[in-house]
Amino acid sequence: MPSSAPGNIPSTPNEPIIQVKGLKKIFTSDGMAVEVLKDVTCDILAGEVVGIVGASGVGKTTFLHILGTLDRPTGGQILHFGKDAFAWDDKRLSRFRNKEIGFVFQFHHLLGEFSALENVMMPCIICGTTKTEAREKAARILEELGLGHRLDHLPGSLSGGEQQRVALARAMVNDPRVLLADEPTGNLDQRTGEKVAELIFSLNQRYGTTVVVVTHNLSLASKMDRCLGLTQGRVIALARDELKDFGVGRG
Repeated sequence: MPSSAPGNIPSTPNEPIIQVKGLKKIFTSDGMAVEVLKDVTCDILAGEVVGIVGASGVGKTTFLHILGTLDRPTGGQILHFGKDAFAWDDKRLSRFRNKEIGFVFQFHHLLGEFSALENVMMPCIICGTTKTEAREKAARILEELGLGHRLDHLPGSLSGGEQQRVALARAMVNDPRVLLADEPTGNLDQRTGEKVAELIFSLNQRYGTTVVVVTHNLSLASKMDRCLGLTQGRVIALARDELKDFGVGRG
Protein backbone atom coordinates (compact mmCIF):
# COMPACT_ATOMS: atom_id res chain seq x y z
CA MET A 1 0.00 0.00 0.00
CA PRO A 2 1.21 3.53 -0.60
CA SER A 3 2.24 5.92 2.13
CA SER A 4 -0.33 8.49 0.96
CA ALA A 5 -4.03 8.34 0.18
CA PRO A 6 -4.89 5.83 -2.58
CA GLY A 7 -6.26 6.68 -6.00
CA ASN A 8 -4.92 8.43 -9.08
CA ILE A 9 -6.16 11.89 -8.06
CA PRO A 10 -6.24 12.88 -4.37
CA SER A 11 -9.66 13.93 -3.09
CA THR A 12 -10.24 16.92 -0.89
CA PRO A 13 -11.76 15.95 2.49
CA ASN A 14 -15.49 16.67 2.78
CA GLU A 15 -15.99 17.11 -0.97
CA PRO A 16 -18.59 14.83 -2.61
CA ILE A 17 -16.81 11.85 -4.12
CA ILE A 18 -20.07 10.19 -5.24
CA GLN A 19 -23.18 12.25 -5.96
CA VAL A 20 -26.51 10.47 -6.32
CA LYS A 21 -29.39 12.44 -7.82
CA GLY A 22 -32.90 11.03 -8.15
CA LEU A 23 -31.66 7.45 -8.57
CA LYS A 24 -34.25 4.93 -9.76
CA LYS A 25 -33.96 1.18 -10.28
CA ILE A 26 -36.73 -0.95 -11.73
CA PHE A 27 -36.56 -4.72 -12.16
CA THR A 28 -38.95 -6.55 -14.47
CA SER A 29 -40.02 -10.11 -13.70
CA ASP A 30 -42.76 -12.05 -15.51
CA GLY A 31 -43.94 -8.83 -17.10
CA MET A 32 -44.24 -7.08 -13.73
CA ALA A 33 -42.19 -3.98 -12.98
CA VAL A 34 -40.83 -3.68 -9.43
CA GLU A 35 -39.44 -0.28 -8.46
CA VAL A 36 -36.77 -0.99 -5.86
CA LEU A 37 -35.18 2.46 -5.75
CA LYS A 38 -37.56 5.35 -6.38
CA ASP A 39 -35.84 8.64 -5.74
CA VAL A 40 -32.50 8.22 -3.98
CA THR A 41 -30.55 11.43 -3.54
CA CYS A 42 -27.42 11.69 -1.40
CA ASP A 43 -23.72 12.54 -1.42
CA ILE A 44 -20.86 10.35 -0.25
CA LEU A 45 -18.01 12.55 0.95
CA ALA A 46 -14.33 11.90 0.45
CA GLY A 47 -12.72 10.08 3.35
CA GLU A 48 -15.86 9.29 5.32
CA VAL A 49 -17.29 5.95 6.45
CA VAL A 50 -20.99 5.67 5.65
CA GLY A 51 -23.36 2.93 6.74
CA ILE A 52 -26.35 1.85 4.64
CA VAL A 53 -29.03 0.21 6.77
CA GLY A 54 -32.59 -0.95 6.32
CA ALA A 55 -34.85 -3.97 6.54
CA SER A 56 -34.13 -7.03 4.41
CA GLY A 57 -35.29 -6.68 0.84
CA VAL A 58 -35.41 -2.88 0.64
CA GLY A 59 -32.65 -2.67 -1.98
CA LYS A 60 -29.47 -2.04 0.02
CA THR A 61 -27.35 -4.43 -2.06
CA THR A 62 -28.87 -3.10 -5.28
CA PHE A 63 -27.95 0.42 -4.20
CA LEU A 64 -24.40 -0.64 -3.35
CA HIS A 65 -23.99 -2.42 -6.68
CA ILE A 66 -25.07 0.72 -8.54
CA LEU A 67 -22.69 2.86 -6.46
CA GLY A 68 -19.96 0.44 -7.53
CA THR A 69 -21.05 0.45 -11.20
CA LEU A 70 -21.75 -3.29 -11.07
CA ASP A 71 -25.34 -2.50 -12.07
CA ARG A 72 -26.79 0.38 -14.06
CA PRO A 73 -29.58 2.66 -12.80
CA THR A 74 -32.94 2.85 -14.55
CA GLY A 75 -33.11 6.61 -14.03
CA GLY A 76 -31.47 9.50 -12.25
CA GLN A 77 -27.77 10.31 -12.22
CA ILE A 78 -24.67 9.21 -10.34
CA LEU A 79 -21.43 11.14 -10.57
CA HIS A 80 -18.20 9.43 -9.51
CA PHE A 81 -15.49 12.03 -8.86
CA GLY A 82 -17.58 14.50 -10.85
CA LYS A 83 -17.95 12.25 -13.89
CA ASP A 84 -20.87 10.20 -15.21
CA ALA A 85 -19.22 6.79 -15.39
CA PHE A 86 -22.40 5.23 -16.78
CA ALA A 87 -21.96 7.30 -19.94
CA TRP A 88 -18.85 5.25 -20.75
CA ASP A 89 -18.77 1.99 -22.69
CA ASP A 90 -18.45 -1.27 -20.78
CA LYS A 91 -14.70 -1.60 -21.37
CA ARG A 92 -13.88 1.82 -19.97
CA LEU A 93 -16.33 1.34 -17.12
CA SER A 94 -14.70 -1.97 -16.22
CA ARG A 95 -11.25 -0.36 -16.11
CA PHE A 96 -12.58 2.43 -13.92
CA ARG A 97 -14.22 -0.02 -11.53
CA ASN A 98 -11.13 -2.20 -11.26
CA LYS A 99 -8.88 0.73 -10.38
CA GLU A 100 -11.05 3.10 -8.37
CA ILE A 101 -13.51 0.88 -6.47
CA GLY A 102 -12.85 -2.05 -4.15
CA PHE A 103 -15.52 -4.56 -3.14
CA VAL A 104 -15.93 -6.78 -0.08
CA PHE A 105 -18.94 -9.06 0.24
CA GLN A 106 -20.47 -11.16 3.01
CA PHE A 107 -19.03 -14.26 1.37
CA HIS A 108 -15.42 -13.81 0.36
CA HIS A 109 -15.71 -15.22 -3.20
CA LEU A 110 -12.07 -16.30 -3.24
CA LEU A 111 -10.93 -18.73 -5.93
CA GLY A 112 -10.20 -21.98 -4.11
CA GLU A 113 -7.54 -23.26 -6.47
CA PHE A 114 -5.35 -20.18 -6.01
CA SER A 115 -3.30 -19.15 -2.98
CA ALA A 116 -4.08 -16.12 -0.86
CA LEU A 117 -1.29 -14.24 -2.63
CA GLU A 118 -2.56 -15.20 -6.09
CA ASN A 119 -6.12 -14.18 -5.23
CA VAL A 120 -4.94 -10.74 -4.18
CA MET A 121 -2.71 -10.36 -7.24
CA MET A 122 -5.58 -10.84 -9.68
CA PRO A 123 -7.01 -7.28 -9.76
CA CYS A 124 -3.49 -6.00 -10.45
CA ILE A 125 -2.95 -8.47 -13.30
CA ILE A 126 -6.32 -7.52 -14.81
CA CYS A 127 -5.36 -3.85 -14.98
CA GLY A 128 -2.02 -4.61 -16.63
CA THR A 129 0.40 -4.58 -13.71
CA THR A 130 3.40 -6.84 -14.20
CA LYS A 131 3.39 -10.09 -12.23
CA THR A 132 6.45 -9.00 -10.27
CA GLU A 133 4.86 -5.74 -9.17
CA ALA A 134 1.50 -7.42 -8.54
CA ARG A 135 3.20 -9.99 -6.32
CA GLU A 136 5.00 -7.27 -4.37
CA LYS A 137 1.82 -5.21 -3.87
CA ALA A 138 -0.23 -8.25 -2.87
CA ALA A 139 2.38 -9.48 -0.40
CA ARG A 140 2.70 -6.01 1.11
CA ILE A 141 -1.00 -5.56 1.85
CA LEU A 142 -1.41 -9.13 3.10
CA GLU A 143 1.46 -8.47 5.47
CA GLU A 144 -0.22 -5.26 6.60
CA LEU A 145 -3.44 -7.18 7.31
CA GLY A 146 -1.58 -9.74 9.39
CA LEU A 147 -1.40 -12.52 6.81
CA GLY A 148 2.24 -12.38 5.81
CA HIS A 149 2.66 -15.94 7.06
CA ARG A 150 -0.28 -17.24 4.98
CA LEU A 151 0.66 -16.06 1.49
CA ASP A 152 0.90 -19.52 -0.05
CA HIS A 153 -2.12 -21.05 1.68
CA LEU A 154 -5.25 -21.94 -0.27
CA PRO A 155 -8.51 -20.37 0.94
CA GLY A 156 -9.78 -23.74 2.19
CA SER A 157 -6.96 -23.87 4.75
CA LEU A 158 -7.74 -20.41 6.13
CA SER A 159 -10.22 -19.51 8.87
CA GLY A 160 -13.31 -17.48 8.04
CA GLY A 161 -11.71 -14.32 9.37
CA GLU A 162 -8.52 -14.94 7.42
CA GLN A 163 -10.49 -15.51 4.23
CA GLN A 164 -12.31 -12.21 4.72
CA ARG A 165 -9.00 -10.45 5.32
CA VAL A 166 -7.72 -11.87 2.04
CA ALA A 167 -10.88 -10.55 0.37
CA LEU A 168 -10.23 -7.15 1.96
CA ALA A 169 -6.64 -7.20 0.72
CA ARG A 170 -7.88 -8.06 -2.78
CA ALA A 171 -10.31 -5.13 -2.63
CA MET A 172 -7.58 -2.69 -1.60
CA VAL A 173 -4.59 -3.89 -3.64
CA ASN A 174 -5.19 -1.45 -6.52
CA ASP A 175 -5.38 1.49 -4.09
CA PRO A 176 -9.03 2.35 -4.80
CA ARG A 177 -10.46 5.65 -3.64
CA VAL A 178 -13.71 3.95 -2.64
CA LEU A 179 -14.27 0.70 -0.72
CA LEU A 180 -17.78 -0.79 -0.83
CA ALA A 181 -18.61 -3.55 1.64
CA ASP A 182 -21.82 -5.59 1.70
CA GLU A 183 -22.34 -7.19 5.13
CA PRO A 184 -18.57 -7.75 5.52
CA THR A 185 -18.99 -9.21 9.03
CA GLY A 186 -22.30 -10.97 8.45
CA ASN A 187 -20.81 -14.43 7.97
CA LEU A 188 -18.39 -14.21 10.89
CA ASP A 189 -18.66 -14.75 14.63
CA GLN A 190 -18.81 -11.60 16.74
CA ARG A 191 -15.15 -11.50 17.77
CA THR A 192 -13.83 -12.19 14.26
CA GLY A 193 -16.30 -9.72 12.76
CA GLU A 194 -15.08 -7.02 15.10
CA LYS A 195 -11.49 -7.61 13.99
CA VAL A 196 -12.45 -7.33 10.32
CA ALA A 197 -14.40 -4.14 11.06
CA GLU A 198 -11.38 -2.69 12.87
CA LEU A 199 -9.26 -3.37 9.79
CA ILE A 200 -11.73 -1.56 7.56
CA PHE A 201 -11.72 1.49 9.84
CA SER A 202 -7.92 1.43 10.06
CA LEU A 203 -7.61 1.46 6.26
CA ASN A 204 -9.96 4.44 6.14
CA GLN A 205 -7.93 6.30 8.75
CA ARG A 206 -4.55 5.46 7.30
CA TYR A 207 -5.20 6.05 3.62
CA GLY A 208 -8.30 8.24 3.56
CA THR A 209 -10.24 5.61 1.61
CA THR A 210 -13.93 6.44 1.38
CA VAL A 211 -15.93 3.50 2.74
CA VAL A 212 -19.60 2.59 2.28
CA VAL A 213 -20.85 -0.39 4.29
CA VAL A 214 -24.18 -2.20 4.14
CA THR A 215 -24.78 -3.78 7.53
CA HIS A 216 -27.37 -5.10 9.98
CA ASN A 217 -24.85 -4.98 12.82
CA LEU A 218 -25.65 -2.31 15.42
CA SER A 219 -22.14 -2.25 16.87
CA LEU A 220 -20.61 -1.70 13.43
CA ALA A 221 -23.23 0.81 12.28
CA SER A 222 -22.85 2.90 15.41
CA LYS A 223 -19.15 3.44 14.65
CA MET A 224 -19.80 4.95 11.21
CA ASP A 225 -19.33 8.65 10.57
CA ARG A 226 -23.01 8.61 9.61
CA CYS A 227 -25.70 6.19 8.49
CA LEU A 228 -28.29 6.37 5.75
CA GLY A 229 -31.53 4.45 6.15
CA LEU A 230 -33.07 2.98 3.03
CA THR A 231 -36.87 2.80 3.16
CA GLN A 232 -39.62 2.85 0.54
CA GLY A 233 -37.05 3.34 -2.20
CA ARG A 234 -35.49 6.45 -0.67
CA VAL A 235 -32.69 7.23 1.79
CA ILE A 236 -32.85 9.35 4.90
CA ALA A 237 -30.14 10.45 7.32
CA LEU A 238 -30.28 8.60 10.65
CA ALA A 239 -29.24 9.49 14.16
CA ARG A 240 -27.61 6.68 16.13
CA ASP A 241 -30.68 6.22 18.32
CA GLU A 242 -32.75 5.56 15.19
CA LEU A 243 -30.70 2.63 13.91
CA LYS A 244 -32.79 -0.07 15.60
CA ASP A 245 -35.85 1.17 13.72
CA PHE A 246 -34.14 0.26 10.45
CA GLY A 247 -33.48 -3.43 11.00
CA VAL A 248 -30.14 -2.97 12.74
CA GLY A 249 -29.49 -5.38 15.59
CA ARG A 250 -26.77 -7.03 17.60
CA GLY A 251 -25.89 -9.72 15.08
